[in-house]
Amino acid sequence: MRYARLSVGGRPVWGRVGETDVELLSGSPLEDEPDLIGTVPRATAVWLPPVVPGVFYAVGMNYPRHIAHAKVATPERPEVGYRANNALTGHRSPIIKPREVEGRFEAEPELVAVIGRTLRHATYDEARKAVFGWTIGNDVSARTWQHQDRTFWRSKNSDTFKPMGPWIETDVDALAQTTTMRVNGETRASFPTGDMVFDPFDYLVEMTKHVTVHPGDVLWMGAESTCQLEPGDTVDVEISGIGVLSNPVLLEGNQQ
Repeated sequence: MRYARLSVGGRPVWGRVGETDVELLSGSPLEDEPDLIGTVPRATAVWLPPVVPGVFYAVGMNYPRHIAHAKVATPERPEVGYRANNALTGHRSPIIKPREVEGRFEAEPELVAVIGRTLRHATYDEARKAVFGWTIGNDVSARTWQHQDRTFWRSKNSDTFKPMGPWIETDVDALAQTTTMRVNGETRASFPTGDMVFDPFDYLVEMTKHVTVHPGDVLWMGAESTCQLEPGDTVDVEISGIGVLSNPVLLEGNQQ
């Protein structure tokens, strides 16, 4: 099943995505069994981030090739960081490059786990069962800011720097898929999605030793590769079995 959040009449509405239409729902499938309240054509849907997380967790340096390229040590245990909800934007919405950004402005294609159950002190099996479904993230970073600042507050958390979507896929073996990133139709990266140092369930086991995760929380799983973006580009992140997240890149002040 595929679940999404749409903007309908200026308000967010959950939907169940079909081949040609999206069935609008009375509430969140993460919380209840919502009722059908209408439909909209999929072709004209206005996509929002498929979930607004209570907590936005993010993994770094979780693919061997990325670790080798960065010339850092392989992590010895799963450790997570945090990102900000203000950075989230939906499928087809623009990534806005601030005018003062110089140097590398990069995209990273990531698998995202959407949590469906409250977890604390989880076993590996409990962690597997707690994942409601999977979506796609694009971790956009302004690298000069990343090196200038003490934290990632603007380099990774500026508005629009975290596209996510287009929907949550509940029926897929996410770790058996392939992640592909294209810029203007040209493939810039392609790698086995599951070729991670630690998988999502390893992270949830470690995380829940210390923190409680809740339905709607998200866990971004890192990327193998990065690529440069420029205003005027369109970047697509595809994970087979899930879908394609597509976003244009605009220079701040040039958006309509």
